[in-house]
Amino acid sequence: MNDLQPLLATATAAAHAAGAFIKENFGSELTVNEMQRYDIKLELDVRSQQLITDMILAAHPGHAILGEEGGETGGDGPVEWIVDPIDGTVNYFFGIPHFCVSIAARDRASKELLLGVIFDPMQNETWSIAAGGTPMLNGKPISCSARAEMAEAVVTVGFSKSKEALDLGFERYKRIACSVRKTRMLGSAALAMAYIACGRLDAYVEEQISLWDIAAGQLLVESAGGKVMTRPSTTKPGTMFICASNGRLPVESYL
Repeated sequence: MNDLQPLLATATAAAHAAGAFIKENFGSELTVNEMQRYDIKLELDVRSQQLITDMILAAHPGHAILGEEGGETGGDGPVEWIVDPIDGTVNYFFGIPHFCVSIAARDRASKELLLGVIFDPMQNETWSIAAGGTPMLNGKPISCSARAEMAEAVVTVGFSKSKEALDLGFERYKRIACSVRKTRMLGSAALAMAYIACGRLDAYVEEQISLWDIAAGQLLVESAGGKVMTRPSTTKPGTMFICASNGRLPVESYL
């Protein structure tokens, strides 16, 4: 696609609107739709998803939308939007101000990522990228860190939502933690990717993740000079293992 700016403008506007909505409700009494063993589903997730869906389809009728809440909706047009209306829902539920809205779009036929927007409403930070362009944080160019030694690195490790994934994650965590400067467990895959893209973190590893968690972040990281490796998860069909890095660390050798 030649001109991605109208799509990027829609994604940014929708992310900001949803971010304002969830920030307004942060700290209020929340309705829980489903309390899972390692996860929480909020009614607010559904409302944020609907807000984003309505804005996208109003601007681009016929496009398809794949969201964490509600599955696939919309038409059979050439663009598929990939939406996580609140990434970091458990943080949000417990009043931890580390969560975001993540919106990506890809070519429906080729599956090539076209754009990504990640908005952290609590910090008022917007990461954005259109394919072939420069990744931005609040309108300023960003890039991954230059750290190339594991001993210098700060790595975030996600612990996923099943015993099998947790067991694999703990073993991997031990190998990584003994080799790096620090590890962090922050609770938002999308923000982990955004932080790699702007040099705050150097790598992120998780056993079991979904497309909407990392689609926008993948394009950000790769456009900022980093590397993203995914493969089917061995612990849950339909999910992925991910290793994202600044492209310089030999983190794959610790997996």
